[in-house]
Amino acid sequence: MSEDYSFGGEFIWRPSADYIDDAHLTRFMKREDIPDFDSLMQRSTTDIAWFTEAILNYLDIQFQTPYQNILDLSKGIAWPQWVVGGKMNIVHNLLDKYIGSEIEHRPALITEDETGEVCTFTYGELFRRVNQAANALRSLGLGPGDAIGLYMPMTCEIVVAMLAIAKIGGIILPLFSGYGSGAVATRLADTQAKALFTADGFQRRGRNIGMKPVADQAVKSVPSLQHMIVTNRVGLETDMAPVRDHWWHELVDVQSTQAETETIDAESVLMVIYTSGTTGRPKGAVHTHAGFPVKAAQDMAFGTDLHPGQRFYWMTDMGWMMGPWLVFGAMVLGSTFMLYDGAPDYPGPAKLWQLVEKHQITTLGISPTLIRTLMPSGDQHLKAHDLSSIKLFASTGEPWNPDPWMWLFEKVGGGERPIINYSGGTEISGGIVMGNPLLPLKPTAFSAPCPGIAADVFDEEGNSVRDQVGELVIKAPWIGMTRGFWGDAERYEETYWSRWPGVWVQGDFAAVDSDGQWYILGRSDDTIKIAGKRLGPAEVESILVAHPAVVEAAAIGVPHEVKGSALVVYCVLIDDYPPGDELGGELKDSIASSLGKPLTPERILFIDDLPKTRNAKVMRRMVRAAHLGLDPGDTSSLVNPEAITAIKKAA
Repeated sequence: MSEDYSFGGEFIWRPSADYIDDAHLTRFMKREDIPDFDSLMQRSTTDIAWFTEAILNYLDIQFQTPYQNILDLSKGIAWPQWVVGGKMNIVHNLLDKYIGSEIEHRPALITEDETGEVCTFTYGELFRRVNQAANALRSLGLGPGDAIGLYMPMTCEIVVAMLAIAKIGGIILPLFSGYGSGAVATRLADTQAKALFTADGFQRRGRNIGMKPVADQAVKSVPSLQHMIVTNRVGLETDMAPVRDHWWHELVDVQSTQAETETIDAESVLMVIYTSGTTGRPKGAVHTHAGFPVKAAQDMAFGTDLHPGQRFYWMTDMGWMMGPWLVFGAMVLGSTFMLYDGAPDYPGPAKLWQLVEKHQITTLGISPTLIRTLMPSGDQHLKAHDLSSIKLFASTGEPWNPDPWMWLFEKVGGGERPIINYSGGTEISGGIVMGNPLLPLKPTAFSAPCPGIAADVFDEEGNSVRDQVGELVIKAPWIGMTRGFWGDAERYEETYWSRWPGVWVQGDFAAVDSDGQWYILGRSDDTIKIAGKRLGPAEVESILVAHPAVVEAAAIGVPHEVKGSALVVYCVLIDDYPPGDELGGELKDSIASSLGKPLTPERILFIDDLPKTRNAKVMRRMVRAAHLGLDPGDTSSLVNPEAITAIKKAA
């Protein structure tokens, strides 16, 4: 990062007694006789066994056979063994244990689609429907250890299917609903999946989009796949292969509402979630019954402070880790979560706020990219809706720029509701750093690492540093960490454990200021080095999006024979704003005046969209590759692969 990069500033939000007194964190610390948050961080990262067991007890994670040892590190820090000897099934902790209690009658799940159709299941109703789906899977000969894909819209059925797979001891394979056939095929084949849940299609921006034809094409190259279960979502004409294909309403809805939950080893594989790699082959992060759901629920409790009776909506897809995270976390806590199957700005920019008002959302999860997209539409859409139900915001995806953060905080949150910033990854099962309701906040910052995460910032020599930018690392194991990459232990060790002995390197640049506030400043492999100075994309992009014409920006470095690298920037403008040399000159001048003339961009180019993943991360390495005419690598995670072509043309 550039030597004069500044972070920090003044605290802008401080918690009131309303946030502190009944917080999960407050309850947990009282229960464990811990005086303050700093003491919690110190003990939770040095006595891992104590903290893990305390979390399991606080979340009431029940085991059918008790574990003999909470943690065994005999295979090394990269391969810890958790809850050794314990047997359980996470579905028991999400549904079964609530039957007969008051939680049985509370809403577990609410979904809505673009037509306004709403589906609501109580915990009891969801329990019975999951049992039906589990019986349907067993009737097809499926059981423990079988991988089953989820390639579906965000409907009630996708949650039922996901939990049914777990209930029978199968392996959940979440697939982004926007994938093409090649991406679906690669992931199904890698896990030798035996079945796939899908739908005839879904509606997006008023149009029906087919899914079954994509699934049909994909499974042609997956010889292990024996069954496809199809929901009739939008009434598209659908080809059904004899023997292999089954309509949901004919197979699932006729089953008994009683089913046994498979008791399995607590470290049995629950789910494999694929993330894109820098090469053409995606990485399958392996998660277990006692891993991912526990970390998800812990972060949801301690960070977003979700309680029974509250409603959590995060705009996501089940193929992004935040989808399963939302389901598992909310249900462990006995709360309510919502899914929306549609575009967040269709039929207009007020859609998100309509959903908040209609469903009385208390915790709203968004991405900085979404807020940057909604800002140019103005404040009138907010004022037309009652947003008083919101207790706090949660955000993840891209690093924040100050202007969008302040817009959300002041215009939407009235300057009173905190933005719980959250950053980690699929391999983490959630967060490394996160805000919480006990600590004050500065704009764009994270108030602390998550309890139990021994996070630090290292310089290039591996020394811990403060008030300067370095690599984000973790120095101790945690129960949510991936159990490796599916079928590729060597790649897992090389990716995270190869730089410094016994240290997990996340691949993000981070900083901690003098007040202990944390900042994530982008991927470390996105760093640009110009004339010996390291420059982070976020520094440049924050300057650009402060201009009223610019919605989004991506800064990259390209080879330069004198400087080593030169700065090139791609900008997305608000609707109808004319691009051109005059605007380009203004933006160049803004960067030069803020960062210095040596860091003036060589080119500023205007395009309609930036290549983004389903969790709204801008893929700068793909922007750079497309700009230089190189292979962009695995593009299957993009929601808009056409942006790559547009960049090539612009370059």
